[in-house]
Amino acid sequence: MELHEGFSALRPIPGAVVTIGTFDGVHLGHRSILQRIRSLAKERNGESVLVTFEPHPRMVLFPDDHGLKLLSTPEEKRARLQAEGLDHLVVLPFTHAFSRVTGMEFVRDVLVNGLGAKLLVIGYDHHFGRNREGSFEQLRAYGPSYGFEVEEIPAQDVDAVAVSSSKIRAALDVGAVDKARNLLGYYYGFSGTVVHGKALGRTLGFPTANLQVGNANKLIPASGVYAVKAFLRKMELNGVMHIGKPGETQAPGEVKPEVHLFDFSDSCYGETLRIECIARLREDRHYNAIEALVTQMHADAKQAKALLGMEV
Repeated sequence: MELHEGFSALRPIPGAVVTIGTFDGVHLGHRSILQRIRSLAKERNGESVLVTFEPHPRMVLFPDDHGLKLLSTPEEKRARLQAEGLDHLVVLPFTHAFSRVTGMEFVRDVLVNGLGAKLLVIGYDHHFGRNREGSFEQLRAYGPSYGFEVEEIPAQDVDAVAVSSSKIRAALDVGAVDKARNLLGYYYGFSGTVVHGKALGRTLGFPTANLQVGNANKLIPASGVYAVKAFLRKMELNGVMHIGKPGETQAPGEVKPEVHLFDFSDSCYGETLRIECIARLREDRHYNAIEALVTQMHADAKQAKALLGMEV
């Protein structure tokens, strides 16, 4: 996959079959669109192109009130798109100035003059340009003048997939990682740097890796206890993760997941740990007695191991 970052990186792409969108999470709905543009590009001896925007438009248009957490960081999104076999990823900076560009200007300057688009593939309800004025009908009207065709993904095809980034965020907000996986097509995860914590888990016989998630916009699932897969160095590990409620076990507004890794005793401070959420075991609870907490931790570990296919 060839990456084009910024307006200065725009160049005509032979037989460009283009789609547009934020593609947060690169979920099953997104992947059906990518499959379509790859297929059309192959039929036409052309190349598949996704035009996307960073940061997410809502974060620019509503900086103090967007309430948005993202399913994928820019790095995660790019890795997913590359794995899908996309030929070209065009990343344009979304600014207030860019938000004022009209639909016609976007088509002329970015899609036609910038990329040499020959075919545009968009969802039935897709809008673009200033005040979301651009539409399928507008694109179809511009096509003959600018030398491109437009294909709309029908409503029934989109509805058949029944996937949206909003649905996935809503599932994760209540800890429904199984539902999120069904919509994404993969286990939801995140990465963080292992930092020092209070070492309470170690004193209880359950040492944990405390994670500082680097991207403040990354969505962390609801508080609770989860069975997880963990990736460290070149190892795949099993573990159980606790996510506390902000303001209780951690600073207000801060979430630092704690992961107990089974069959692992090395120090990994300062290293990057990637987590995939396999299943939510239970909600977060407060225990007044240490003995009750330790008993529950043993029960959590036993349940997580069973779910992860480990010997209990």
